[in-house]
Amino acid sequence: MKEQQQPYKSTTKFVVTNILIAAFVAVVLFVSVVIWLRHYTLHGNEVTIPQVTGMTQEEAEIVLRGSGLYLVVVDSTYSDKAPLGTVVEQTPPALSHAKPDRPVYVVMNARTKQLIPLPELHDVSYRQAEATLRSLGLKVDKVEYEPSLYPDNVLDVRAGGLSLNEGTRLPEGSGVTLVVGRRQGNSMVTVPNLLGMSLAQARSTLLQMGLTIGAYQYDVEPTPETLESYIIYQQSPTEGATLQEGSTVNINLTTNLERAIISDTPQKSDENFF
Repeated sequence: MKEQQQPYKSTTKFVVTNILIAAFVAVVLFVSVVIWLRHYTLHGNEVTIPQVTGMTQEEAEIVLRGSGLYLVVVDSTYSDKAPLGTVVEQTPPALSHAKPDRPVYVVMNARTKQLIPLPELHDVSYRQAEATLRSLGLKVDKVEYEPSLYPDNVLDVRAGGLSLNEGTRLPEGSGVTLVVGRRQGNSMVTVPNLLGMSLAQARSTLLQMGLTIGAYQYDVEPTPETLESYIIYQQSPTEGATLQEGSTVNINLTTNLERAIISDTPQKSDENFF
């Protein structure tokens, strides 16, 4: 019987020995992993994140580097409540803690104001024009009133005393002056010569005399890039006609200088103008 039990004892001893070895290896691996993780995560080693909002990107990078961190710009925006080119948001926030050599994510205020193309506002109501400008980041600084066939409609948009064309780019937050129509007056006004003027010049000239631009068209449809190169080659009524204050003058525009040459050739009659 004893000789028959020997193999069984030998097998049991082998199994127990392997279990002990496996347990020892597991403990060694566990301890090694814990030590490695403590080293990798810098357990117990943290830095306080400094305040970098309000700083330029260059200043923020220097400050963060001095704390063992580094800066990552994730977005940019525009705010008139913060200096241009400065940090407006940071993550993690100031005075929180992080491991060394970790990023601080920031949102920068744009270095320059965004340029907003001016929409077409002529002949729309004052309320609509004001709402449109506000939605684009522009504003109305001043409202002036001139006699018009169309009271409360926008007759002109100005900045710095100059009439602006559709598509003119203005810095975000800029203010404009809206010239708005009021009831016609009883005075009679002599129509000036508009030939050779740009659309903006003609608007300004007519408004000074109590008149406004009526219908206008281009001989070739303009693009935003060519719009300012067009000049008037026809007008109706013609120079010298007498109109009631607030009346309109219709014009045609071209970039063809030969066509725009002012000559003694009579213009088309008013009824055939368009």
